Amino acid sequence: MKKLDGGKWNKYLTVGLIMTGLALALGILGFFWTPYSTTAMSAAEKFAAPSLRHLFGTDNFGRDIFSRVMQGLSTTIVIGCLVVAFSASAGILLGALTGYFGGLVDEIVMRITDAVNGFPSILLALVLISILGNGRQNVILALGIVFIPSYVRIVRSEFIRLRDADYICRARLMGVSRMRILFIHILPNIFSVFWVSVMIGFNNAILAESGMSYLGIGVQPPDASLGKMLSDAQGYLQNAPWYALAPGLTIVWVVLGFSLFSEGIRRLEG
Repeated sequence: MKKLDGGKWNKYLTVGLIMTGLALALGILGFFWTPYSTTAMSAAEKFAAPSLRHLFGTDNFGRDIFSRVMQGLSTTIVIGCLVVAFSASAGILLGALTGYFGGLVDEIVMRITDAVNGFPSILLALVLISILGNGRQNVILALGIVFIPSYVRIVRSEFIRLRDADYICRARLMGVSRMRILFIHILPNIFSVFWVSVMIGFNNAILAESGMSYLGIGVQPPDASLGKMLSDAQGYLQNAPWYALAPGLTIVWVVLGFSLFSEGIRRLEG
């Protein structure tokens, strides 16, 4: 594992890598296999406490919570990746064009991003969901749209900083095309800054998706969702606290792991 200046271990990167690695491994495994069917109900096993048979216990329908956490984690990871892929791609394109060329288009795009940033992201996403309707695809689209401005600003500022660098001026003199300058000469040099933003955006997407599913406007049954599991569990906190602890701690684990990982990367770059 890489060390920081002075020979100290980068504990943020180490711990974050371990935590995110375990979360991703469990989520990927949940795509292909779970110990029990996530939809199989058993009246005889309602609210069974955690045991070797059911590691996280069972819920109010007798469903295995560990299996549903695995599937919910898979769903959350997929949604987070798709949201980041959509918003980051749009942010790179808009930020590169506005940062490099400037002008009227830059003014229009930045005023739109200012207007979008004037609203809390989750509130704006809820407004879009109310227009688009519930469901996984609409959650991805809504969150992707509201996260675009944050990437536009980061990419734009980096392109403004680099567009007059010596190696870019030499490339222009050599007749290199603008698109090649944008995406071959400049873009790779901003990834060290952009990567941390992607990690933070992934965390925000996870929290936003969990919140929407908690409110009942995200992932819909019978698909498992960590946020929906928390919502379903709130009425059974006294009788079956494990019902809420499992999905809640899983969300904390994933978010904390990616936060530590991104902080570790930032410290390496710094």
